[in-house]
Amino acid sequence: MLKQLINSLNHVLFGKEKEIRLLLNALLADGHVLIEDVPGTGKTTLAKALAVLVGADFSRIQFTPDLLPGDVTGGAIYRQNTGTFEVHRGPIFTQILLADEINRASPRTQSSLLEAMEERQVSLEGIRHELPALFMVLATQNPVEFHGVFPLPEAQMDRFIIRLSIGYPDEATELKILRTERFSKPIQSLQQVITPDQILNIREEVKKIHVEEALERYIISIVLATRSHAGLRLAASPRAGLSMLRMAQANAYLDERDYVTPEDIQFVIKPVMAHRIFAVESGFGVTEGIIQEIVKNTPIPR
Repeated sequence: MLKQLINSLNHVLFGKEKEIRLLLNALLADGHVLIEDVPGTGKTTLAKALAVLVGADFSRIQFTPDLLPGDVTGGAIYRQNTGTFEVHRGPIFTQILLADEINRASPRTQSSLLEAMEERQVSLEGIRHELPALFMVLATQNPVEFHGVFPLPEAQMDRFIIRLSIGYPDEATELKILRTERFSKPIQSLQQVITPDQILNIREEVKKIHVEEALERYIISIVLATRSHAGLRLAASPRAGLSMLRMAQANAYLDERDYVTPEDIQFVIKPVMAHRIFAVESGFGVTEGIIQEIVKNTPIPR
């Protein structure tokens, strides 16, 4: 079922096998995904396709400067005929939530997702409301160079298990897109290949994937190295190490292994770490360069 899921996504988003693999890892690791890229590269299509293939409830929120927290979470509505307030649940009460252009909304509205992403619940009028067992936020973000964007707070960035960048397609893929979507969109022919309950069962199996102590210490060494690096003003949190472990376990599961290898960890280091650490010097590729330096200087267990 997972292979069929991957194949179906590859028929919707051409030429992005690595990004789709990382998205599936995040789904199996029970994490949220931040997709940062320019408009028109397939971010929204990827989120919709995943929801269809998993058979999950799907909601899309277009984040804009005038969006309010209540537009996301819901709130109390006064019913004049009864003279009482009735709690109205917002679009966040779903299984897969697409937060489109999340950094166009104000920090106050962005923060309305924090409780849901971490605790899988929403507080409305003093009452806690549980979210579905399968709850995943796919947030798209415009590059900071774009006009009218509000940078996401560090605490919110840390709640995304990975950050993806889809990027522009190459010439051959661009030609394939032109020919394939001339008459219809591939997403229109998608059918469900797995159920939310099956995903939840697989997540429990992923947690049982064996991780040697040497590999646990390898992850810790990478995280600790960010805290002593002179080029960073904000290092990785303990959540970063846990996210790296969970993503590596999911990657091993997709390879049909019951144990994690150093290659599993190295495959997920950059997407897990790049949005959690912040360099003293701002500039394109500075953070990624520091990650590469840390990985290069950290001995790989064998």
